[in-house]
Amino acid sequence: MLLRPGALSLDELQAIHAGGQPLLMDPRALPGILASAAVVRAAAEGDAAVYGVNTGFGKLASTRISEADLATLQLNLIRSHSVGVGAPLSPPVVRLMLATKAASLARGHSGVRPVVIDTLLAVHNAGLVPWVPSQGSVGASGDLAPLSHMTLALLGEGAFLVDGQRRPAAEVLRAHGIAPLVLSAKEGLALINGTQTSTALALHALFAFEPVLEAALLIGALTVDAARGSDGPFDPRIHVLRGQPGQIDVAQYYRQLLAGSAIRASHQDGDDRVQDPYCLRCQPQVVGACLDQLRHAALVLLREANAVTDNPLVFAEDGTAGSGSPGPATAPSGGGDRRETGGTMISGGNFHAEPVALAADAMACAIAEVGAIAERRIAMLIDSNVSRLPPFLTANAGLNSGFMIAHVTAAALASENKSLAHPASVDSLPTSANQEDHVSMATFAARRLQPMIDNVAHILAIEWLAAAQGIEFLRPLQSSPPLEAAHALLRGDCPAMAQDRYIAPDIEAAAALVHGGALARILRTLPDLPALWTPA
Repeated sequence: MLLRPGALSLDELQAIHAGGQPLLMDPRALPGILASAAVVRAAAEGDAAVYGVNTGFGKLASTRISEADLATLQLNLIRSHSVGVGAPLSPPVVRLMLATKAASLARGHSGVRPVVIDTLLAVHNAGLVPWVPSQGSVGASGDLAPLSHMTLALLGEGAFLVDGQRRPAAEVLRAHGIAPLVLSAKEGLALINGTQTSTALALHALFAFEPVLEAALLIGALTVDAARGSDGPFDPRIHVLRGQPGQIDVAQYYRQLLAGSAIRASHQDGDDRVQDPYCLRCQPQVVGACLDQLRHAALVLLREANAVTDNPLVFAEDGTAGSGSPGPATAPSGGGDRRETGGTMISGGNFHAEPVALAADAMACAIAEVGAIAERRIAMLIDSNVSRLPPFLTANAGLNSGFMIAHVTAAALASENKSLAHPASVDSLPTSANQEDHVSMATFAARRLQPMIDNVAHILAIEWLAAAQGIEFLRPLQSSPPLEAAHALLRGDCPAMAQDRYIAPDIEAAAALVHGGALARILRTLPDLPALWTPA
């Protein structure tokens, strides 16, 4: 795959996330890379104090470093900032970190030499996964600790994750014929200043939730039929009047999923219920709103994956005069500008991951709500007063408890997600002796999405089992072709529950099918469906 700095698509990021995609840097990026590296080299050889080149970092920015110690400065930066704790980040997340960091540096505003980008890509293309502890970033001044661990592996001093085990980096690099990276001026800071970890974690959640959301649509439709609900609430005229795009699209999914159901036809004219419960008829409004949030998050994350987020930023041509022509060169000290030679370096705050934090928080609310309305559908199915199915979906209630406690599990998971959905972005603790006095918490905001997704997958697994059980009570009537395919898929692993038995393995098997995209593949056989969250 050709890595095009600033022009990566969501499909390309998803392919990188999946693995097996060797990356080749777009050769058109090379002139910009060389030009920005020349700016840094000139600053390193000059007399002016330039943050990130010949000064300390953070609160120590006023400390001047001699030219003889500039390489040591960058090495010490990586060593001292490799302070992460916790379990290592998964290979898909680290692959995205390597690729998006390479693409960001290759935009030619970070001042690194081509060898830095080449080493990132060599590690990625060899299938190597730096050992990166998952905890330790507050999402401002970049994802310093996790990116430092990633960089430390490139230097041959850290570790790689090999077959689930931690292996010394020098040994792994040597085995793959990759020379350890030796840092020059500013390169260490460019590698660890940025939002690539939080962005990778959020993208990881976006990609992981896609099949789960698709499963939620199919299982929700199956529940409509099991409860003999109406398809009237999915009439397109209703949703066009509101104009919310996610709602319109979700209603279209439900119309196509329910089309051709003999169960629906059997009660279309003789149903005495005026309206279905909200958990059935408001699915387009609820899940559609979640879809809109996820689509917005996808746009934000796509921009961030293509962004330059380190500091200071390098401009080979100074455009401060507004004419577009090169002006006097600048080498800022701290936040101020100092005129020197070799281009412009400007200190700013693109490392602050607030866009990622807010996007991840929106994703958390959407993920939690998909699970919350699914839990309500389970509660409806086991309540015979509402569903008009046998109590707790068992033929001999009392002797059998049926789905009584399976619903309790779903309720526990939905409640857990409510706590996890609390916005991380509203929290901030000052760091670096109050120099870095507002942070985003984006890395945690994105990292906490995975357990939420797993909770939703298990809620949906329980609903799928319950809805399929409900369908059994309506036989010999058949549902629509895609819903019957979903029912048959489940029954391949999980037989109907004629009486109480051990069903925890069935829940796990159904959840694995939800996670793995088996239901999503059924959904994608329907013609002319709108895409989920691929940005336009």
